[in-house]
Amino acid sequence: MGVYQWRDHKKKTGGAKNWYYKVKRKYAQGRLFVPAVLAEDEKQVALKKIRARGGNIKHRARKVLYAIVSDPKTGKSRKAKILAVVQTPANREYARRNIIVKGTIIETEAGRAVVTSRPGQDGIINAVLLEEKSRA
Repeated sequence: MGVYQWRDHKKKTGGAKNWYYKVKRKYAQGRLFVPAVLAEDEKQVALKKIRARGGNIKHRARKVLYAIVSDPKTGKSRKAKILAVVQTPANREYARRNIIVKGTIIETEAGRAVVTSRPGQDGIINAVLLEEKSRA
């Protein structure tokens, strides 16, 4: 059974008393969440193509090892290896399971960075370096 994403559970507006029945439509169907996980080595890196609505194609990252990290000070970007998942504000369990979503703070070869892309939608991890606060 698929994931249903239509909003027909709300009460009808305008003073209507009864619920009305809608037939489920294919365009209201969704998919289950498949997380992008940090890979252990180069052989594990996986990407999956999925047909989306209108014949478009989404690339879902399943296992990732590298991120495109940009430095806001210099304006330059480079490919950096992901060393660890530090923190995930969306769900703290994700950091323990090495799941990468938008907003995740990752440790890379270039330093700590926050993920700005959606790996399950884009198939790639884009990140922006965080400013290191000096400890005094």
